[in-house]
Amino acid sequence: MILEYSAPAPALLEHDPQAAVVAGSIADAIAALDDALRVEHVGSTAVPGCAGKGYIDLLVTYPAGRLEDAKRALSALGFQRQTSRDPFPEERPMRVGSVEHAGRRYPVHAHVVAASDPEAAEMLWFRDRLRADAALVRAYVAEKRRILNEGVADGVDYAERKGAFVRATLSDERCPR
Repeated sequence: MILEYSAPAPALLEHDPQAAVVAGSIADAIAALDDALRVEHVGSTAVPGCAGKGYIDLLVTYPAGRLEDAKRALSALGFQRQTSRDPFPEERPMRVGSVEHAGRRYPVHAHVVAASDPEAAEMLWFRDRLRADAALVRAYVAEKRRILNEGVADGVDYAERKGAFVRATLSDERCPR
């Protein structure tokens, strides 16, 4: 199901509603292998109207003590370890791959996070906040555009730069911690 990963250069693509279809099919495949894992579609492709890189970001949460099971399930589907210059640590891994759907190739990032880790709640809160606030979406897209217009072409640099916007949004007192 999951194909070899290749990371295109950062770009700002219009929202693609088919991303939700792809995310749903991957979530179903993960659940079929291990029903203790929970999968949520997060990131820009999970927010209608939000432009982004076109990557499908998934939050894969696991119960306490089940990290290795989660990694095995993702590996069984074909997800790979990161090979970028700054990979996530294996105690909080990200697995990568890609999926072909309707003539398009979608890069996929599966963020593997303990269900009890505050990061999981923050990722969901950020996604839901974007879904509920069109002005916040416009500001987020404007920030991404600004970063790209400055010539940032490396995916890790791009993620680090837009991280300031995400952190500022997460500083809202309503964000779970």
